[in-house]
Amino acid sequence: MSRRFAAECVGTAFLLSAVVGSGIMGERLSGGSVDLALLANTLATGAALVALILTFGPVSGAHFNPAVTLADASQGGLPWREVPLYVLGQVVGAFTGVAVAHLMFGESLFTASTHVREGVAQAFSEGVATFGLLATIWGVSRSRATVVPFAVAAYIVGAYWFTASTSFANPAVTLARAATDTFSGIRPGDVPAFIAAQLAGAIVATALFRWLVPSLPQAASQVVIPRENMERTPTSPRP
Repeated sequence: MSRRFAAECVGTAFLLSAVVGSGIMGERLSGGSVDLALLANTLATGAALVALILTFGPVSGAHFNPAVTLADASQGGLPWREVPLYVLGQVVGAFTGVAVAHLMFGESLFTASTHVREGVAQAFSEGVATFGLLATIWGVSRSRATVVPFAVAAYIVGAYWFTASTSFANPAVTLARAATDTFSGIRPGDVPAFIAAQLAGAIVATALFRWLVPSLPQAASQVVIPRENMERTPTSPRP
């Protein structure tokens, strides 16, 4: 569990560093062009996500997302006793990632965001974004687990552009992005609606795929990618 906690913490930290750091870099280099800054933010996030899932997946499954962890546990892929530690690692990692990005770009360690993302349309967008993310994970992991990192990253890159909220799709990410008053931030007051919509989207997607694929729990251990048994200990060296 200590290894899984560390994997979720470090992986989520790098994810937030990519999200926030690329947002800052994109905004500084785009000359005021919001669309160009968003494009840079999108590509950097998608590329980093592939690498991070491939890196930490064999240890923890590379959830980096409380909504994914809860969905996985609901189908028996993760023991409920491990969920609090996973979520704690994700939240701690997310805030750490924001702090790292700020330090790299000479910003204050944490700053409450003033980036307004309010309204029914924004919240609904988060529900749609998270539904699509869980649908992608459930649909791909049961048939071709090895390509899940690429499918997830491809979906997130697309969802950045087809959702009004730019697809946070992650409660830990949402909480941490409230602590950055940069391109990727969200006003703290808008966070509860985002998280509620994200959890609702995850529930609906999981329920749908549980109905579409009755054998879904058999694939739950593959979410996001198969985890190695970290409790194994070598008994003797290989010849």
